[in-house]
Amino acid sequence: MNFKSIVDQFQAKGQVKKIASFGGGHINRTYRVYNEDPQCPDYLLQQINHEVFTDVPSMMDNIQRVVAHLTGKDDNYKMLALIPLVEGGIYFRNPKGEYWRMFTFINSLTSFEVAKNTEQIYEGAKAFGNFLHHLSDFPTDSLHLTIPDFHNVISRLNIFRKAVEQDSFKRAAKAAFEIQYAWKLAEEMSAIQKAGKNGKIPLRVTHNDTKFNNVLLHCNGGGGVVIDLDTVMPGYVHFDFGDGIRTTASVAREDEPDLSKIQVDIKRTAAFINGYLEGAGDILTPIEIQYLPLSGALMAYIMGIRFLTDYLSGDVYYKISFEEQNFQRAKAQLDLAKKLLERKADIEKLL
Repeated sequence: MNFKSIVDQFQAKGQVKKIASFGGGHINRTYRVYNEDPQCPDYLLQQINHEVFTDVPSMMDNIQRVVAHLTGKDDNYKMLALIPLVEGGIYFRNPKGEYWRMFTFINSLTSFEVAKNTEQIYEGAKAFGNFLHHLSDFPTDSLHLTIPDFHNVISRLNIFRKAVEQDSFKRAAKAAFEIQYAWKLAEEMSAIQKAGKNGKIPLRVTHNDTKFNNVLLHCNGGGGVVIDLDTVMPGYVHFDFGDGIRTTASVAREDEPDLSKIQVDIKRTAAFINGYLEGAGDILTPIEIQYLPLSGALMAYIMGIRFLTDYLSGDVYYKISFEEQNFQRAKAQLDLAKKLLERKADIEKLL
């Protein structure tokens, strides 16, 4: 692939020195564009997965408007600069139908796959809380639904049911224990979605993918800018709070094969809770807070059934590096959901 010809479509300064694969995201393909000119910035070039994000123009419109709003509240978001095309616009579609975009590469901040300490967790959580607070006056209904029912666990369970029934790759027998456990938790895990549908929980502008590596921090751990805004759309605070808990409460990998290593560290959990509530301020309602202790388990559960659905369907959604990886991911996330439920009372005490 001629990356240089793609870079040339954008108003990038300087000259390309080299282009290298960057990061380990599941969905989009990301590359760092190194600049020959030390006076000019490096860039982040991304090929958007338009099979996942089927309406790229709407997604990019969401990102552009949300970043503009955030920049008005926090100067740090000026670093999330979309590079326009030479011919105008903020994304490029090549003759193959591939969609590309470019950002300024932020050298002064870094992301961490796993938070190293409670100070990092607190600062990252505070950034996610600030994100919710800064967007509390953004018109929620003006956002496009980039992935409808993205965290709707009831919808996810319906898709899961079909995958189990079809068993196209004859994998259901091997995953029988995990399938049974997923159904055992289904009713409890549907509580937040049902409360939202009944109007008890307000829709907010949420990030919807608050893994810890989606916040950039200064090398000393301070500050914070939330990135990867593809999934910003209307949602419940529990999606963001819960995914933050899911990815910080345990130091185990998302696909950890040794389930005994998956443990809920209450100090790490407390750091996330304290940071998030500090950032979010007083905008949360009592009922929203009431459901927060369930949200970490919910998000681990949703990821578990999504990975299991993909495994049963032949690994068509998530990138894998070995054949059983989605099954391994599913087992790890369902086990994390179980352990977060076991610590639910302890989490309640932290709120």
